[in-house]
Amino acid sequence: MKRSLCILLSLLMLAGLLGGCQTENEPYTPTGAGLTWDEDYTGPANRPEQEDSNQSLKLTYYPERSMNPFICTDFTNRALFGLLYQGLFTISRDYTMSPQLCRNFRVSEDMKTYTFYIVQATFSDGTPLTVNDVLASLLAAKESAYYGGRFTHIKEMVISEDGGITITAKIPMENLPLLLDIPILKETELAADAPAGTGPYYLDTNVPSPVLRRNAAWWCDRELVVTAPAITLVSAQSVAGIRDDFEFYGVNLVCADPGSDSYADYRCDYELWDCENGIFLYLGVNMESEVFSDPEVRAALTFAIDRETLAASYYRGFARSVTLPASPLSPFYSDVLASKYEYDGGEKFTQAVADNSKTGREIILLVNMDDSLRLRVARDIAEMLTQCGLKVTLSEKSSSGFKGALKRKEYDLYLGQTKLSPNMDLSPFFATKGSLNYGGMSDVALYTLCTESLANRGNYYSLHKSVMDDGRLCPILLRSYAVYATRGLLTGLTPSRDNVFYYEMGKTLEDARLSQ
Repeated sequence: MKRSLCILLSLLMLAGLLGGCQTENEPYTPTGAGLTWDEDYTGPANRPEQEDSNQSLKLTYYPERSMNPFICTDFTNRALFGLLYQGLFTISRDYTMSPQLCRNFRVSEDMKTYTFYIVQATFSDGTPLTVNDVLASLLAAKESAYYGGRFTHIKEMVISEDGGITITAKIPMENLPLLLDIPILKETELAADAPAGTGPYYLDTNVPSPVLRRNAAWWCDRELVVTAPAITLVSAQSVAGIRDDFEFYGVNLVCADPGSDSYADYRCDYELWDCENGIFLYLGVNMESEVFSDPEVRAALTFAIDRETLAASYYRGFARSVTLPASPLSPFYSDVLASKYEYDGGEKFTQAVADNSKTGREIILLVNMDDSLRLRVARDIAEMLTQCGLKVTLSEKSSSGFKGALKRKEYDLYLGQTKLSPNMDLSPFFATKGSLNYGGMSDVALYTLCTESLANRGNYYSLHKSVMDDGRLCPILLRSYAVYATRGLLTGLTPSRDNVFYYEMGKTLEDARLSQ
């Protein structure tokens, strides 16, 4: 979605604290807020700097917040990573996978064992990429807070006898490459604050003001939207300060979070894109609740939630209402199925409450009060459920109190937020020891459907239908970041999930797949 807005400059908004970036499959707690595919390729040709000298670009970042992708959770800094780093694969806006540092790969018939072979690439310092770098990076990602959830079903990662990287999964995984857009770093720089990458730019700190400098010897020969020989980096102080730098001091592009308490509105002329981030808002059910232990009442809950109003009222257009637990941009989401569980004014839920003698019953809706936007959403949901015949008490807890109340099951419903993995794996909700299994949400049948969907994406329909008919998980919306840019400068920008500067590599997944 790209929009062009022209708004008169007005008074500055009050400054706020920066919001955090959510890690995958964990409970959300706010923190304030022409690629050469020739196998005989021997190296890149130098890129004449003068051909790109007409583009001037200025970006912002927090110098005290790491530029290491395994350490950094700040979305302002992470917005730059698409220029600095590359993964084995890259993922487009519609969740299409394409090889990046992977030259080709083979997969076993049972889809449990993948072996990936790498391209002849170099890091920004001229060091050649090796399989040791890839393996070390993946192992580091597995231990990181940001990427760790992606390895739930991974059994082993080793270097194969023929020089590839073999990843063995515990279960069949048809779309394992979806999880492998993880940045690859040098084995010796896994803990560095600003490690070298294989991307088109590198961070140059050997100058008075740090810049992202175009690597004239970049191993790829791809045309990018960003062509500037050097990108000035402006030190950020706050969310409002970043907004001011964009409106008044020449910063050309910023990534903002309209779903954060600290979001500062923009009041100038700009071009605007959304960048999906996978942050998922949902209602979770306490299966021991006197009201929601009733399967008919639980399954009707989806019809009581006016998702469109919530998205429009609180997320400034940067959230998609969802009735299925997946991104509507992904191939796993069925619009036809989703339409069967949409808000109907609360009629079906009101009827289910009445038919099962629950009218007038008191329920507790638990919410994290440290996230004031989520608190306002919870208040609206409480009103929606009240209109359907229940008496709703909001239990507003701090982050630590919220987690404690979840574990003690001191609620009937809770308003949760997490970051779904790119393959929309729901097993953390339904596995016995799943990281999102609260209130007795685990279920053998639903977990089995989760693993079956990972084995064959055609099974997502059955999974989602079963989840919605069961009702213990009620999807509400999926959030996005906002990308503001100077009008006309980067009109070809196509942000994909968590990748503001996405670019294609000229090869499809099937092109890279080897026969057995």
